[in-house]
Amino acid sequence: MKKMIYVYTNPAAKFGVSIILFALTFMLLHHRSSHFHPLPQNTLNTSVPIQQNLEKCDVFVGDWVAYDGEPLYNKSCSFINGSNQNCMENGRPDSDYLHWRWEPRACHLTRFDPLRFLENMRNKSWAFVGDSISRNHIQSLLCMLSTVEHATLIYHDESNQSQKWLFPSYNLTTSVIWSPFLAKAIIPQNIYDASPSEVDVHLDTLDPSWTDQFKTWDYTIFSTGKWYSRSSIYYQNGTVLGCHYCPKRNLTDIGFDSAYRRVIRGVLDYIVESNHMGTVFYRTTSPSHFEGAEWFDGGVCERKGPVKEGEFGLSWLDKILRDIEIEEFGRAYVVAREKGVKLRVLDVNPMSLLRPDGHPGAFRVSRSSGEGRDAKVVSDCLHWCLPGPIDSWNDVLMEMVVND
Repeated sequence: MKKMIYVYTNPAAKFGVSIILFALTFMLLHHRSSHFHPLPQNTLNTSVPIQQNLEKCDVFVGDWVAYDGEPLYNKSCSFINGSNQNCMENGRPDSDYLHWRWEPRACHLTRFDPLRFLENMRNKSWAFVGDSISRNHIQSLLCMLSTVEHATLIYHDESNQSQKWLFPSYNLTTSVIWSPFLAKAIIPQNIYDASPSEVDVHLDTLDPSWTDQFKTWDYTIFSTGKWYSRSSIYYQNGTVLGCHYCPKRNLTDIGFDSAYRRVIRGVLDYIVESNHMGTVFYRTTSPSHFEGAEWFDGGVCERKGPVKEGEFGLSWLDKILRDIEIEEFGRAYVVAREKGVKLRVLDVNPMSLLRPDGHPGAFRVSRSSGEGRDAKVVSDCLHWCLPGPIDSWNDVLMEMVVND
């Protein structure tokens, strides 16, 4: 196969920066949040010089390179049976999106080696804390590792949104913790309705679903984002502080960006002050790729391969989230380094922005035969096909924790 590359130009300053129903995910996006705003090339640059201790190679500066090999797993992986992200099982006809790999500019990125990963992670524990993209990510990892040994489910909560698995031969545990705000949040039962109630978010209280377990994990990956565009009432010290998009209430709209910054800062400060000896990653927001319209007006993602740099810009929402993440991580990283806390960034945003071909799109549901083949569905241009580009996140992760 002829070698092809699609490029992400890195900033001069180093920035080594239950599957939920699809309908739920996109109901979280207030109509403003999905407006598409092409951005100048330099808007992806970070003004914060963050050194990731990857002296040999910055793995986030690279290209998507055509690859003849096959993914480590396929649609038969039990962790994606019936999944909205199992694009092949749901009838997606093209497969070129499976044949690209991420290659850093300054070094060769070794393909994820599940056996080596398991051997290096004996008696360790991993946790992915966040929303449905965190689940998407851990499913990718579980499918990759299951090519060596199948993990056993040893815990789940009532909703199956938080789960824990064990690889028995290696005494390795992997957990996904459902915490879409990372802060304490009361999510209404009518969240699936067309006009759901507001979420109550306590900006000064981190979610105990993860804080109660944090120091038991050797490796933790935190992420959040899209849920903050949801209509919410914000609390501070148990008192209503304001809201985001609450036109029927006599409250000050302080904006989701203000709330997002407060919580991200609180999470990072908690990590830095915890004296935890484990390794903590903050994963940057995963970009969406709707084209032609908003998601609710028929927006689609029908690309068949990577795009060139500058061809696709961050959405209005993703740009705000990323700017806040960069600023807050940069501030926390300086303090973490002084304290000896292992805080790192998993900056998947720029590499993922070049892969609008990697989403389920209309194939979030089965369209392989019968009525489903021609039925009109809302496209999923947020989550990632499994297998798909998200698997490269684990190539990078292995480089950072095993090969580095």
